[in-house]
Amino acid sequence: MEPHRMFRQVPLAPHQLIQDITPQSDLFVLAHMGVPRIDIDDWTLTVGGLVNESMTFTYDRIRQLPKREIQAFHQCAGYPKNPQLPTRRIGNMVWGGADLKTLLESVGILPAARFLWSFGHDYGEYDGFHADPYVKDLPLDRLLQSDVLLAYEINGEPLDALHGYPLRLLIPGFYGTNSVKWLSRLELADRRAEGPFTTLLYNDPVAPSPGHPAGGTRPVWHVAPESVIVSPAPNAKIGRGPVEIWGRAWADGGVASVEVSMDGGRSWYAAELGKQIDRSWQTFSLAWHPQGEGNAVLMSRAADKMGAIQPDAGWRNAVYAVPVTMTGL
Repeated sequence: MEPHRMFRQVPLAPHQLIQDITPQSDLFVLAHMGVPRIDIDDWTLTVGGLVNESMTFTYDRIRQLPKREIQAFHQCAGYPKNPQLPTRRIGNMVWGGADLKTLLESVGILPAARFLWSFGHDYGEYDGFHADPYVKDLPLDRLLQSDVLLAYEINGEPLDALHGYPLRLLIPGFYGTNSVKWLSRLELADRRAEGPFTTLLYNDPVAPSPGHPAGGTRPVWHVAPESVIVSPAPNAKIGRGPVEIWGRAWADGGVASVEVSMDGGRSWYAAELGKQIDRSWQTFSLAWHPQGEGNAVLMSRAADKMGAIQPDAGWRNAVYAVPVTMTGL
């Protein structure tokens, strides 16, 4: 492990998300307990648990499986114990690797299996918790969409150490914490995994309801609808226009619509929404004709195909605001 401590790297702010495809070097990094440095000659991936036959795969054997490429956004869920705080860590890449569903079918999934446990090579302390190693879980029904990868490439380049070399999960539409880096083992199980990153961290509170008066929690799995304005940038000086307001929007399952406000959320206007490629983010735009001089606050809010909408505040996908100054010139 080098370093053997939490490591965070966030190269791009929202107004810097200019490129449709994010270079690997510009993709955020959050390594809770450090970065494993793996010798490929010593690395294997073991698949076991509720399967007909446990198997071990070398890197060469994984690379010999049919390769798939999927363009997909990748977002950090933010602080695991503070879902109210937006962090806007997002990228959009072309991922290359082997299809996980096909690999699991080759070992034979037993009927009792309901979850896939994924183990990384990273281990140690994070925020007062100990994990040996990092482990997350995935409901098996998510595999039915046939787009979960054992990824070894980003944009045609091998994964680097910071992003999971030699192999990581890629679960399009799920927050990045679930796409385990530096994979070492996969296990099929009939229950959720036990460990701090599944039981104590990355679990959102659920309000009490008639059926569940005590409330509860839910795993941080599916990405909620979110959008950011890329241009104009914060504190930009805006002339008479017309000015193009544009940005990025994303959600698990795709975005249905985006609205833009030029007056701090008092009024909203439908933006033009670009097409989605595979599981990519989508671009939105709106022509603005500024009137007068003074300060303005630009906002965008996305709605997903299930009807969920970005909240005004108080959650990880809250509406993003961009202050600008109208010059009248």
